[in-house]
Amino acid sequence: MTIIPAIDLKDGKAVRLYKGEMESAKIYGEPVEFAKMFGGFGAEWLHIVDLNGAFAGVPKNLEAIEAIRRSCNLKIELGGGIRDEATIKKYVDLGLTRLILGSIALENPQFAKEMAEIYPIAIGIDAKNGMVATQGWAKGGKTSAIELAKEFRGSKIKAIICTDIAKDGTLEGINVDFSEAIAKASGIQTIASGGFASSADLEALRKSQKISGVIVGKAFYEGKIDLGEIFRTFGK
Repeated sequence: MTIIPAIDLKDGKAVRLYKGEMESAKIYGEPVEFAKMFGGFGAEWLHIVDLNGAFAGVPKNLEAIEAIRRSCNLKIELGGGIRDEATIKKYVDLGLTRLILGSIALENPQFAKEMAEIYPIAIGIDAKNGMVATQGWAKGGKTSAIELAKEFRGSKIKAIICTDIAKDGTLEGINVDFSEAIAKASGIQTIASGGFASSADLEALRKSQKISGVIVGKAFYEGKIDLGEIFRTFGK
């Protein structure tokens, strides 16, 4: 089980949202300091979301992302506002490990699969009531999250990051059933996100044998967990 700390960027700062609502953003501090802290805890991966970029459809926190990349040796996966090959290439050249396609993967899954033949691509599947939400979760769609996951079965996609938006930022626990269903539908390593609350979530996810990782955000920022202890107990 890979534990992946998250940094959500809004106007260059590390923030967390509640159920994806931008007006709920709470500022926690400087992203570079958190990246260094996560490396000190023993993390191997860092999950970054350019929130401004997700809403705008183009990168909006490039300076902060560059600063994070310079400050640590963590593997970095990034999502938010990545809608074309030029942006993907820009981030690959910057030294990011994996790029997450969300809105464009729904709108043009063939493009996502083609990019995965060339670049290290993950798919972000974020759902409200089982239906895919896009453009910073501002738009609820008519496509089932499970059907979208099936679209990428057999592709070169490296991972799927699935988020139950109703859980995100609530500290109510990961939706394990949803995460398992995405993993089963896609046949691709799946990373659970949204609602992580405690080590109990890790225990539940490890039992599933279908989930390869989990993203940890608000529980750390709100001091609900000792992330260093979690890494010592559960490994990377």
